Amino acid sequence: MPSFDDLLKEFPANSQSQLKTAWAQLPPPVQQELQNSLAYLPGDLTLWRMLLGLSLTQFKIAFGEKQSVAIVGPANVGKSTLYNQMIRAKADRAEVSPVPGTTRVNQLADAGLFRLVDTPGADAVGEVGDAEKERALTAAREADFLIIVFDAIQGVKRTEQELFAELIALGKPYIVVLNKIDLARRDAGRVIDRAAANLRLPPDNIVAIAAKDGKNVDRVLVAIAKAEPEIVAALGRALPEFRWRLAWTAITGAASTSAAIALAPLPIVDVIPLLAVQSSMVLGIARIYNYAITPERAKELVITFGLGFLGRTLFQELSKLGGPPGWVLGAAIAASTTVVMGYASIVWFEKGERLSSESLKKITKDMTDYLVGVLRNLGTRKPNRATLREQMAEALERSPMATDRSELDKEAAPDKPANA
Repeated sequence: MPSFDDLLKEFPANSQSQLKTAWAQLPPPVQQELQNSLAYLPGDLTLWRMLLGLSLTQFKIAFGEKQSVAIVGPANVGKSTLYNQMIRAKADRAEVSPVPGTTRVNQLADAGLFRLVDTPGADAVGEVGDAEKERALTAAREADFLIIVFDAIQGVKRTEQELFAELIALGKPYIVVLNKIDLARRDAGRVIDRAAANLRLPPDNIVAIAAKDGKNVDRVLVAIAKAEPEIVAALGRALPEFRWRLAWTAITGAASTSAAIALAPLPIVDVIPLLAVQSSMVLGIARIYNYAITPERAKELVITFGLGFLGRTLFQELSKLGGPPGWVLGAAIAASTTVVMGYASIVWFEKGERLSSESLKKITKDMTDYLVGVLRNLGTRKPNRATLREQMAEALERSPMATDRSELDKEAAPDKPANA
């Protein structure tokens, strides 16, 4: 039987210390329960290795501690304007003007537990320009994450390409933002394609925004969350108005992971990783909403909502009707129960209210029906896990629940507040 230490070795080295800390915080009875469950794992750990890999994103959201983001790029591309859209306190706002070089020094906003750094243009020349560029690069070296901003109208020329190469050579996770896309009007698609080609990136890797009006700033946060899940909790704490969107990103990742886990030929064991993924998701959402709970408390909430039992019952009921292959039902139900678990957690942390059993059943059934329809389009042949996760994530982003919480909020029934 593999031990906890055996499993620990399967995680990346930089995550092992965090996992040890989380394990040490669990009460001894819980540790023993989890240790006993390892008896059901395959002896060679090959399959479990795969499950751990699928679950790593949720682990990073639940336990990651990265906090510092630097906004970098050429002069006068709108870095300070984007910075002002994202910070919490007006007193920390950066000076903005159409004159290049308005920002001469790095400016730090301590937004809760999340630090955002505005930097001077990193493409200036001359003695003053060299000093400003070095300040910007210093901020980039010290940051956990980079938002690299370019101008949609100015475009990405050779100097911008050289700066981009210098920044990504730092080895930091990053996203690319193309600002002032509103000025491109009908040519926006072509402008994005040209910038992507000059940076040698797929167009989908470019986040086009209009920072002056705040248009698509939420997409910047979602892109950060997808590129570096360890920073999601810090984003949520610092930027309360974007918590819902960040939580949905966590839900989407957990649900698509749950669907992939459901493909594994583990009729008994899949309960364990699914519980782990859902518990990590609840813990991550709690951190996004700045609500302190323990890993054990997150697990208790998952069990209290009873969606695991509901999922098994739903599988049995739908299987009797025939129609969808078993893998379609398994993946759809695993994903739908995870989505509803995430929704229920949000309502719990926001309002201290609990969705009724009837609401949970109805929403889970509706989401399962929707996902079954999506998965049927993949054909009768079982897809590989990468394809399934990609299709599931896209389907969830298109689902009505991605943008509309009105039904859930309406169905929420008063209950006792959640206890930390």
